[in-house]
Amino acid sequence: MKRAFDLALALAAGILLLPLMVTIACLVRLTSRGPALYWSNRVGRDNQIFQMPKFRSMRIDTPVVATHLLTDSRSWITPVGRFLRKTSLDELPQLWSILRGDMSFVGPRPALFNQDDLVAARTVSGVHHLPPGLTGWAQVNGRDELSIPEKVAFDAEYRRRQSLWFDVRILVMTAGKVLLSDGVRQADELPARKAA
Repeated sequence: MKRAFDLALALAAGILLLPLMVTIACLVRLTSRGPALYWSNRVGRDNQIFQMPKFRSMRIDTPVVATHLLTDSRSWITPVGRFLRKTSLDELPQLWSILRGDMSFVGPRPALFNQDDLVAARTVSGVHHLPPGLTGWAQVNGRDELSIPEKVAFDAEYRRRQSLWFDVRILVMTAGKVLLSDGVRQADELPARKAA
């Protein structure tokens, strides 16, 4: 049921949002050097690595670390990158990952391949058995403001409570959070700690 829901919603959203995604891709290409998409190695279900696309919001020579670990992060963000990140529009290409089955609409956000502490904590709690999500229970309960233990606790709660209706609830809550930019912090506004 969850996979069928993901496929139907991803196809509908992909068709509906295609003009917007083409426009964003053109803006990224026109305002900074490099491709429109950035593919990063992420940790998926059962800790398998997969490549996840995002609209590129950082310069192509940006170090491969969690964004908040960058020093002087503003210097790495592209002219349209700050807007894309604040509105979460940089996440739209992940519809492709959902169609492929690498991700779901709802689940724990996929960790970077080098976020060993987050991956280890999720493995201990059994969260690593879930497909990663475009959004998740942790995202609607704090997002960038959560510490790793808090994030994993919410992910574990989602694992216990998961159902189609809970997914729908999280998606509705996500839409509200995105519209209000609630819980989103730019890299230079975050405290110095590791988070996904």
